[in-house]
Amino acid sequence: MTIRVVLADDHPVVRAGLAALLTSLPGIEVVGVASTGREAVREVITSRPDVAVLDLQMPDLDGFAATRELARSAPDTAVLVLTMFEDDDSVFAAMRAGARGYLVKGAEQEEIARAIRAVAAGEAIFGPGVARRVLTFFSAPPPAADPFPELTTRERQILDLIAAGLSNPAIADRLNLASKTVANNVSTIFTKLGIADRSTAIIQARNAGLGVEESR
Repeated sequence: MTIRVVLADDHPVVRAGLAALLTSLPGIEVVGVASTGREAVREVITSRPDVAVLDLQMPDLDGFAATRELARSAPDTAVLVLTMFEDDDSVFAAMRAGARGYLVKGAEQEEIARAIRAVAAGEAIFGPGVARRVLTFFSAPPPAADPFPELTTRERQILDLIAAGLSNPAIADRLNLASKTVANNVSTIFTKLGIADRSTAIIQARNAGLGVEESR
């Protein structure tokens, strides 16, 4: 089965080289080329290829926007990103936009061919460096949940200082607030957390990890 490909890159030399490379690969046919993201979208909608190989940095419509548009208008075409960028923001933005694969330019011919065949078959594939980033991202522990989501940023800041053992006047001095403002915030904190006294507030806050740095 021949895999039909549309190729989009804004650099003529790179575009021509990639087109020649892909055309030389068995079982792969280049059915269209484009120099901008908008042209890429039009070409894909017109020719309905199996795979669209897109650069991220293109005029008129960048690769992220083009990928999002293709996910809506040509969902049966798999997008493979082939770009110079391998930073985390670019990788994850492309995947969120709907790309099924991500390679960095300079990849070997066999790697590009394998990636095209993989995304055409419905798989997700990443170049070695990109794969390490993805694995690191998903193996990292999730960020700790906010233990007091009901509190405002200011109230949480004040609770942190309470947990560190500061009195209301000391908190007012630290945050450059009026003592009455601090007292009102403390009262609101107690109400929101369903507690009646400062000792209980300190225990709950310290159990949640607040006040530790300040109290050292």
